[in-house]
Amino acid sequence: MTDSSARVLVVDDEPYIVEMLSMSLRYAGYRVSTAHSGAQAQREAAVNPPDLVILDVMLPDTSGFDLLHRLRTNHQPPVLFLTARDSVEDRVHGLTLGADDYVTKPFSLEEVVARVGAILRRAGAGATAEVALLGYADLTMDEDGHEVWRQGEPISLSPTEFALLRFLLRNSGRVMSRAQILEHVWHYDFNGDSSVVDSYIRYLRRKVDAFDPPLIETVRGVGYTLRLPRQLR
Repeated sequence: MTDSSARVLVVDDEPYIVEMLSMSLRYAGYRVSTAHSGAQAQREAAVNPPDLVILDVMLPDTSGFDLLHRLRTNHQPPVLFLTARDSVEDRVHGLTLGADDYVTKPFSLEEVVARVGAILRRAGAGATAEVALLGYADLTMDEDGHEVWRQGEPISLSPTEFALLRFLLRNSGRVMSRAQILEHVWHYDFNGDSSVVDSYIRYLRRKVDAFDPPLIETVRGVGYTLRLPRQLR
């Protein structure tokens, strides 16, 4: 069991799934709220902002993909998609939209609870960062405050983007393989599918490398690194 007091919002239109997930999460020490539709999820999130959302992709009144955007209008909770749609395309699509993990039905309750814990650890819920500030070139990260700036301008990142950038910052100048990134950022091998790393690197580049010079470098056949272009080193 965990001493976490994090609040988890479970959104699914199947009462049995909601009940079983709620019981397992409460047993693990989490506070749990529930919703059976997109509209109900939005109302619940407004009253009790969650630290994490478990979200079914197929809801009676909306798509979970669309609901993810609405839930993050005023709040940025990490999201775990829970769905019967198990194609690689659907999984990568959900992750590229900003979800933090993706579990397909049927699932193991123990696995879902474990992944919730891993996501919350990446998001820093209830944890103290080892190093308060990280920096490279004109990029600065406040680990305690969960904030990032480039050239003095704030950059808004999802929890997984933040965890990925933190890993690259802590290893700036070193080339990290996709396997290393999966192990340290996602904490498991994602069923051998490293495309999630490529998707999140692209997503992170749109924000971090919107400034000059670009800092995230691809080393073909090896992986990724955070460093200045060769001519500026």
